[in-house]
Amino acid sequence: MNEPSPRRYILTQSDVNETALFDKFLSLNKQISTKFERCTGISPSRLRLLHQLYQVEEISQTTLQKEVNIDSAAVTRHLKQLEASGMVSRRMNPDDNRVTLVRLTDHGRTEIISFKEEKAQFITQMLKDFNEEERNMLSDMLQRMLTNISQY
Repeated sequence: MNEPSPRRYILTQSDVNETALFDKFLSLNKQISTKFERCTGISPSRLRLLHQLYQVEEISQTTLQKEVNIDSAAVTRHLKQLEASGMVSRRMNPDDNRVTLVRLTDHGRTEIISFKEEKAQFITQMLKDFNEEERNMLSDMLQRMLTNISQY
């Protein structure tokens, strides 16, 4: 009995270009995270958590998780490590023991300032050959991509 031959998909030049573009995005994402952490000493996710905590006096862990859009298990893991390093403190809400409140310590407030400076230097290096018009165009294109993906 003859089996039907597998259907062949012929790649067009457009398919090849789109695949190459996608591969570049994946590579860029990996390199940004790895090199950012090496440069600043902190992961982008932890910096986002610290930055959000810098904006408030105290916040529930659940609200923090929603604000930074990181899954709750990862937020808990990051906060435990940040707490161990003395950058954040956590306590139970005295009015509702189901709620954990989080805040930056004085040490954390000092550290976030240096992390922000490192982040600014990293971004400057990453965009060093882009003029203002190109930066604006890139920002617009990336925002459109984010919008497209969110609607997928």
